[in-house]
Amino acid sequence: MTHSSVPELRIRSANRADLRPDGEFVLYWMIANRRPGWNFSLQWAADLAVELGRPLVVLEPLRIGYRWASDRIHAFVAQGMADNLVAFDGIPGVVYHPYIEPTAGAGRGLLGALAGRACAVITDDFPCFFLPRMIAAAAETVDVSLQAVDSNGLLPLRQTDRVFPSAHTFRRHLHKSIRPHLDEFPKADPLKGLKLPALQALPDDVLERWPAATAEQLAGKAAAFAGLDIDHDVAPSKLLHGGHRAAARLTTEFLKSRLGRYPDERNQPQSDAASGLSPYLHFGHASAHAVFSSLTEAEGWTPEQLAPKPTGSREGWWGMSPAAEAFVDELITWREVGYNFTSKRADYDAFESLPDFALKTLREHASDDRPYVYTPAQLDRGETHDRLWNAAQNQLVREGRMHNYLRMLWGKKILEWSPGPEEALEVMIELNNRYALDGRNPNSYSGIFWVLGRYDRAWGPERPIFGKIRYMSSDNTARKVKVKEYVEQYAGANDLFA
Repeated sequence: MTHSSVPELRIRSANRADLRPDGEFVLYWMIANRRPGWNFSLQWAADLAVELGRPLVVLEPLRIGYRWASDRIHAFVAQGMADNLVAFDGIPGVVYHPYIEPTAGAGRGLLGALAGRACAVITDDFPCFFLPRMIAAAAETVDVSLQAVDSNGLLPLRQTDRVFPSAHTFRRHLHKSIRPHLDEFPKADPLKGLKLPALQALPDDVLERWPAATAEQLAGKAAAFAGLDIDHDVAPSKLLHGGHRAAARLTTEFLKSRLGRYPDERNQPQSDAASGLSPYLHFGHASAHAVFSSLTEAEGWTPEQLAPKPTGSREGWWGMSPAAEAFVDELITWREVGYNFTSKRADYDAFESLPDFALKTLREHASDDRPYVYTPAQLDRGETHDRLWNAAQNQLVREGRMHNYLRMLWGKKILEWSPGPEEALEVMIELNNRYALDGRNPNSYSGIFWVLGRYDRAWGPERPIFGKIRYMSSDNTARKVKVKEYVEQYAGANDLFA
């Protein structure tokens, strides 16, 4: 292209195939940034369509042949598809195709069929779960240029090759490097004002073999997925509705009504002071750029308020209010340090990826006596002697979310109650990825591995089971935060010793 509004650093060629200028359309394969705005991938596809004078096809598929596929995940993604159907409807020269695979493998060939007619394929460069493997496989089969675009966070993934051992070291790097990227935000509406050639619909042979998702599926009701080979025991969340519109409403509500309470109340399980945005960020219904932009508008902030030198400190460098800086540290530092790790380490989900001190101390204490050992099934059902832990697990199972502070305790107790640290890791990944709507994400892997020492340091005194890993207990947690009402709401009758 002669010109693009997307930073070059965010665009990666996934294969060596050439652009096909005489193709019928530009294809955007929407797999992670599932939103119509604040999306560098969509913006790049639109730029290319304008330059080539071709229509734009947006393909948003949802396959079923992946681990942990469930009614909960399907409903949340399908609700986002319904939002996108409305957003793309009526835009001249743009065709949106939401596709939900009816049986494992039924969607095979869809991407190739469209790519064979396309000028180029643009997709989302997401560094976690099965998506990198899927992009790599597609790159070997499509016969046209496939380009993956990074719209994950404020700092481009390829800005550095370094893997950071702690939040502090990443924060210092962020302070040194973020300024130019604050002038390179995606457009809120990349399709506004576009003039593209008309394209009424996809070819008939494509629509017949791979029809669009039904209205019932897009409503996100479990009954619409009853015939699919997915986990029907994990029901849709009754409290969380997917889609970019819900994400925008939640962002506005949080910034207007709850941000001021965020520093003091976010660790309180019964408080609503947390943003609740993590599922929407995971599925791409929310954009970190959009959330940050709304925050800075509410703060009346400009980049000129940044401190002149990097500090690595959690507070003071951004020049925002204390509440805003506390939130930014979560939205940017802690979220993007996880994206940094998964984009640089293929073994991000392996026990051996832990820092040396953690591996050493966990292995030294792997055979320590454990007062309680629970099976994965008992943990799944919340059948332990610890009512606070059971409450946290039950919230996860019922709602698809868990209070963030309690999630740390949840992981520490799984380490304490498992036969060994590697078994504990397996259980944490399984439970989190099966039930949590924000699971299977770089940030959630950061939280799981933090339990075992990633982004942390050696702590004393050395303890049985934990060794030098940071220790947490339910009793100490109950002294720090108010949990009585939380336990009453979620513990239920499945306590082992209720």
